[in-house]
Amino acid sequence: MALCQKGINVFIDDDKLPRGEEICTSLLKAIEESKISIVIISENYASSHWCLDELMKIIMCNKSNNRQVVFPVFYKVNPSHVRRQRGVFGEEFAKLQVRFSNKMQAWSEALTFISTMSGWDLKN
Repeated sequence: MALCQKGINVFIDDDKLPRGEEICTSLLKAIEESKISIVIISENYASSHWCLDELMKIIMCNKSNNRQVVFPVFYKVNPSHVRRQRGVFGEEFAKLQVRFSNKMQAWSEALTFISTMSGWDLKN
C-alpha cells in the first residue's frame, strides 16, 4: 500500500497456482520487466518450488542486465541458514529433492546468491 501511494506499481504474486502447473507466462514477464524485486524469504520459502523458480528468474534478470535491483528480506529466518540451506529452512528445502532433483543445484545457487546480497534481517 505504501509503495502504491508513492507511485510505484506493485505486482504481487498472490494467486495460487493450480497443482501441477508451471509458473505462468505473465508472472515471468512481470519479473523480467521489473526494475525492483523484493524477495521475502521465510522458513517455509524453500518448501515452494514456485518460489524457488521465481527466485531463479529474478536472479537471472539481476545478473543478465544488472538493471533489476533485488532486495531480500529475511523474515524469521537466519540468512546463513538460507545461504547454507541449514536448520528448518534446509529441512524444507531437502524435501523437494525427491520430486525436483534436477533443479536442486540451481535453486541452491540462487539461495546462496540472494543470501549474500544486502537486505533486511527481520527476526520478529
